Amino acid sequence: MRSALLLAALLLLASCGGLPQPFFGNPGSVGARLAQPPPSRLAVPTPAQSLLSDAGGDAWAEAMAASLLNEEIPASHTAPRPGDWILTLAAKLAGPNVVPSYTLANSLGEPQGTSQGAPVPAAAWARNDPAVLKSAAAAAAPGIAALITRIEAARLQSDPNSLQNRPARVYLAGVTGAPGDGNRSLPAQMRLKLTGQGIVVQDTPENADFQLRGEVRTAPGANGTLRIELQWIVTDARGERGRLLQLNEVPPAAVNHYWGDVAVAASEEAAAGVKDVITNASGPRVERPSADAKK
Repeated sequence: MRSALLLAALLLLASCGGLPQPFFGNPGSVGARLAQPPPSRLAVPTPAQSLLSDAGGDAWAEAMAASLLNEEIPASHTAPRPGDWILTLAAKLAGPNVVPSYTLANSLGEPQGTSQGAPVPAAAWARNDPAVLKSAAAAAAPGIAALITRIEAARLQSDPNSLQNRPARVYLAGVTGAPGDGNRSLPAQMRLKLTGQGIVVQDTPENADFQLRGEVRTAPGANGTLRIELQWIVTDARGERGRLLQLNEVPPAAVNHYWGDVAVAASEEAAAGVKDVITNASGPRVERPSADAKK
């Protein structure tokens, strides 16, 4: 009977699969969801050399920030704050046209690369026409987003200590709230599964790149089952980087004493998702930066 209960619990937990699947707060469902906070902000200040009026410069910067948001770059038309990257807009005359340019600087103000926009007829530019400025911003945004990706990839790949060039180190801070021996068996199994994913698991926080902790909540489920909500939360020095949520209903006897194969199944399902969070938080991977990463 004991083995049958464990098998039933194993099948329920193994069905968690598939990322992402919204399920939180939906009793009786199963699934998982990854969440990742946005990267650092990109400030887009009003340009000093735009060949526009003050109002026109503001409108160009505002349009540029909005276009970058459409490219999933967290840009804002504002003065830079500590920690922000900066996009400096400029424009110069080239015969009958105006040529916009966009220079990226890191949080220390050091130039990292420049992207040039398509020429715009000087007469249209001089009218400070919002439609012209929005069009120029929309056309330039994909190139700027690609430039940011290439710069970050080149930086990470040139750093021997970056996570592009070595395995991630994860401090496994344990599991709380589980019935039976879950607070011991779940971390033990997760340690094995993460090691199998090529991740170095530490028992202390010193020099760890990430911290992983598990939180378990239980409640009565349908037809005498026990509903288990298991969250694996990944953090680093900047805060929460992502989480994996699992919601399952199992026979109470399967977890009230020894989790056994239930812990194996839960950890195996979650480990791949945890690795995804760590990979996403570690930056983009490319084979080789493009030659125009810096011009």
